[in-house]
Amino acid sequence: MTAAPVEIERKFRVHELPPLKGLTAVDVLQGYLTRTTDSVELRLRQSGDAYFMTLKSDGGLERLEYETAIDQTQFKTFWPATHGSRVEKTRHIGQLPGGEIFELDVFAGTLLGLTLVEVEFGSIDNALSFTPPDWFGTEVTSDKRFKNKSLARLAHWQEPG
Repeated sequence: MTAAPVEIERKFRVHELPPLKGLTAVDVLQGYLTRTTDSVELRLRQSGDAYFMTLKSDGGLERLEYETAIDQTQFKTFWPATHGSRVEKTRHIGQLPGGEIFELDVFAGTLLGLTLVEVEFGSIDNALSFTPPDWFGTEVTSDKRFKNKSLARLAHWQEPG
């Protein structure tokens, strides 16, 4: 029996943008086929010239994630169903001094002004022992307001009160 694919990830607001020079950058479009109140999230993603469909369980630090590559025609077939539930961002990928890979998302469109950073881990222990660098801000891993599926439904970005 194959183990279920598990994503172990911590997410943070960004206190201060790091230098972007030398990071890999890709434009990302994401659209959600499920509502924010659903127990799972089903999304479409265009990342550069690649297309994906992803199913994620609800959760915080650890959740199930099933992802498969799809072609552009499949993406375009389902994309209209995501109307009103989309995010656009540039993802900058880099490596921290400890070897961890980070994904820095600089949002555009209705979420202009929001910047988040995520780090994935191979184990819960590694995630819990991680010390974020100074440029990371407040942790929002368990704050559902900062889940992309919640952000995708906002008409515009406004700092949570």
